[in-house]
Amino acid sequence: MYNLHLIAGQLSFDGFRESRAAKLQKTPGSRMSVPLGKLVLVTGAVASGSCALLYYFIQKTFSRASYYQMALEQLRSHPEAQEALGTPFDVHYLHLTDKYNFVDIADAQLKIPVSGSKSEGFLYVSSARDAPFKRWHLQEVFLELKDGQQIPVFKLSGGNGDEVKKE
Repeated sequence: MYNLHLIAGQLSFDGFRESRAAKLQKTPGSRMSVPLGKLVLVTGAVASGSCALLYYFIQKTFSRASYYQMALEQLRSHPEAQEALGTPFDVHYLHLTDKYNFVDIADAQLKIPVSGSKSEGFLYVSSARDAPFKRWHLQEVFLELKDGQQIPVFKLSGGNGDEVKKE
């Protein structure tokens, strides 16, 4: 079955090599070598796709949070801020590396990029809650335009979280 040859002091297993190579090519899931370039390319594509997907899910999680939604409601209902930005206005993704953006179990601070037909800037949001799993309460919301102008949108007046003072 296997041809064993002794040629000039060397042992040759020609039949074994041929039969082993044929088995590797025919067997699914065999150890076929993958070129390193393809492996790097596929690994890079999977890693990039995973990072993009994670970034998207983090952004969606922030945009669905009640403190984020309440701040945007305040902005939409504030005529001076609407006039300064220009309508329609767009809300952009948070800069996740910005140190101002901070959320923990009891406090949340966000710097939300917004732009309109007249100007652009950031909506600064400060929110808190009394205990974990309790309702979030806005503390302060203001719009800072790119020219440095600040427009107060909302400020909590009173300590119980029920009183609201629209600026």
